[in-house]
Amino acid sequence: MDDRCIMENLLLTTKGVCDLYMHGTIESSTANVHQTFHQALKDSLCMQDDIYQKMSAKGWYSTEQADASQIQKVHSQYAKIS
Repeated sequence: MDDRCIMENLLLTTKGVCDLYMHGTIESSTANVHQTFHQALKDSLCMQDDIYQKMSAKGWYSTEQADASQIQKVHSQYAKIS
């Protein structure tokens, strides 16, 4: 397993953890539980960003610019719902 594959696995795992902590935060029944999940979520989001930044710097996570016409199409689609 190469470094890129390891980083991809770390990123995917961290994203999954963020999702779990988000739901824990939303569904907390007490302030203490809410605060604990919220802090864990914030820490995990920072970790996810660090992993993403390292991958991006190495060219292992590339993004592409969204096409303006596609953005407008989606915007129009949801504007009709409102």
